[in-house]
Amino acid sequence: MARRALTTTAATLTATAALLLTAACGGGDETPSDDIKGAGTGANSPSASPSAVSGRPDVSLPSDLKVEFDTTKPSDTRHAGALDSAKNYILALNHGITAQDPEDPAYQFYSLGNATKYAKSQIQAWVDDDWTATGTDSYYQGRTDDVGTSDGVLVTMCRDQGKFYGKNVKTKKIRYTKESLNDFQEFRLLMKPPQGSQKVWKVLQIEVQGRVEDCRR
Repeated sequence: MARRALTTTAATLTATAALLLTAACGGGDETPSDDIKGAGTGANSPSASPSAVSGRPDVSLPSDLKVEFDTTKPSDTRHAGALDSAKNYILALNHGITAQDPEDPAYQFYSLGNATKYAKSQIQAWVDDDWTATGTDSYYQGRTDDVGTSDGVLVTMCRDQGKFYGKNVKTKKIRYTKESLNDFQEFRLLMKPPQGSQKVWKVLQIEVQGRVEDCRR
């Protein structure tokens, strides 16, 4: 399931962006299941992540899984908040996979609508296939852009999953794959600004483009 995680269609993201524009609510490449890379269930320890905030869900990961973000904090406070929540959504998705919990509260805290449904379906697929994650999942070349005249922000990042592996939860066997262009993706996360007292940016939609040459390092 590792290579199938975090994929959706560009059309859905574009449609959601259009809704942001009007309401001012301020496909990715898939590889066969034998390309799965997975992990075990080690003791929880924090991964490279945005600063923990009191009252927010746990997004820590097992010691054998690291999610790294090599991004520059935007000077604009809105964009900085959107980027931090986008990172936390990715961490929360990995947290749900390693916790083997499709109902994990972490991804629900950082997402809405289709992004919530998407995260649940991805975690469920890993659980159904008896896989969890291990290794290093890397994100870099972060960029933030305003969505037209609305208050939304589009967060874009490259991903390198060349050292992100899968481990069968029953046999403990790790599925290694040869590094290739399949490892390089571009993530686009449409962020909705904080509403009410929660003061948290949330992912409204996610798009992942596979085999992105410009993300190769």
